[in-house]
Amino acid sequence: MSTRSRTPEAFSIVIFGATGDLAKRKLFPALFGLYKTGLLPEHFRVVGTGRTPRSTDEFRESVRASVSEFGRLKPDSNAEWQDFAGRFYYAASDVNDPRGYGEIRSIIESFEKEHALPGNRLFYLAISPDLFGAVSRHLRDSGLTETAGWKRLVIEKPIGHDHASAKALNGQIKQTFTEEETYRIDHYLGKQMVQNIDVIRFANSMFEPLWNHHYIECVQITASEIVGVEERAGFYDRTGALRDMVQNHMLQMLMMVAMEPPSRLKTEAIHDEKIKVLRSLRRYTEEEAGEHVIRAQYLAGSIEGKQVPGYREEKNVRFDSNTETFVAAKLYVDNLRWAGVPFYVRTGKRMAEKATEIVIQFRNVPKNLYFNKHNNLNPNLLVISIQPNEGIQMVLNARHPGDDSRIVPVAMEFSGNFGKSVPEAYESLIHDAIIGDQTFFTHWEEVSLAWKFIDPIRRAWDADKHPLYHYASGTWGPQEAHELLAREGHAWWPVTGRRDHRIIRVGQ
Repeated sequence: MSTRSRTPEAFSIVIFGATGDLAKRKLFPALFGLYKTGLLPEHFRVVGTGRTPRSTDEFRESVRASVSEFGRLKPDSNAEWQDFAGRFYYAASDVNDPRGYGEIRSIIESFEKEHALPGNRLFYLAISPDLFGAVSRHLRDSGLTETAGWKRLVIEKPIGHDHASAKALNGQIKQTFTEEETYRIDHYLGKQMVQNIDVIRFANSMFEPLWNHHYIECVQITASEIVGVEERAGFYDRTGALRDMVQNHMLQMLMMVAMEPPSRLKTEAIHDEKIKVLRSLRRYTEEEAGEHVIRAQYLAGSIEGKQVPGYREEKNVRFDSNTETFVAAKLYVDNLRWAGVPFYVRTGKRMAEKATEIVIQFRNVPKNLYFNKHNNLNPNLLVISIQPNEGIQMVLNARHPGDDSRIVPVAMEFSGNFGKSVPEAYESLIHDAIIGDQTFFTHWEEVSLAWKFIDPIRRAWDADKHPLYHYASGTWGPQEAHELLAREGHAWWPVTGRRDHRIIRVGQ
């Protein structure tokens, strides 16, 4: 399992795409966060590379601007910053030009020789996935992967656009890096409350005996955004919510909820159990997809009192685009534990609130009993809030204070929001990659099985076999997404910030 307190060995990290948005917003602030909290070794070197010509001093200034704007932690003194920034170097290079890799190698080898290091090397590809294969090949041909220490490759999604392309890409990478050396980032797996799911389940004896179809009515997973496509319009219009969110983030959260207890707390055992979930996930044919999966696109509407345009009115979006910005699905994990339990997932842009949340809805108590003679008791809920506020909420039934005749929902809450003490997702994941912990990275089998589930749905939509619905910006998606649950006697639970006002919170 991931160990935040473990300090890694001396290493070098090469960031391809060091002038891009991901490096600016996430990678540089994450590295400074690790440095600031003492989780980097005494000796480390960061080599940034990109097509933009700039000097190392200019690169260091851009890193400082990045940390100042996006970092959760800031330097306390100029001396502290100079010590950190002094580890950064820049090499301008086109990733397709083999000659550019020579300067990168020279910078790293001089560092390793100066400190008599074995040569631990991490390569982070913050670039288009189309370039992953070429870069891994050039790293091998240039000798950068020939080292007495370890070598590791970190890659971002999307890993292909379907199973065939993902398999081809994986084959290219395998020519240089083994599966054990390949770290596929899904930043949702770096979020503290996602990493907490297995602890909540397996470290509390009150949950595991109830974690099955005998006691759980349904599971709901929501990942909603209030923003539109913004500067990602060109990419998003080719991708859509199914590929951008469901194939990775949503299925990863489903796996964390549904997996069996691992035989041991080892990365391989945890990956094995997650893979078993995807193997048990009921696959839909192109014809069945319309019954179980809803797609929709946002129209103009109001977000936080401000009028916003519809998707087709966004800059760089085709005027006749059928790209979905919302997906809702009813999924089933066909194994003994989860037989018959629906897993409802929904994700979308321009929705009413920004939230990522998992709701475990337990089965109702029997009807017509003394406490339920009117058959109107609310079910018990376990709510795992991942963002924007991290925490756990249990919703129980209790007598209303001062009124013995009323039974009302009572929320017991634990807030995991510890402000600046909570590491960002990229901080946790980069640290894990440096120490060689793959627990919260995605195994190739997970990627492969996820695409096999997604592909028939995507083919059906591309062939317009099922309708594209619409919803007004600032709402919770199309009516059809609510009807998807209503057919089973269920309804979407409001996210934590909007949960039923009748709920009494402990301490009130």
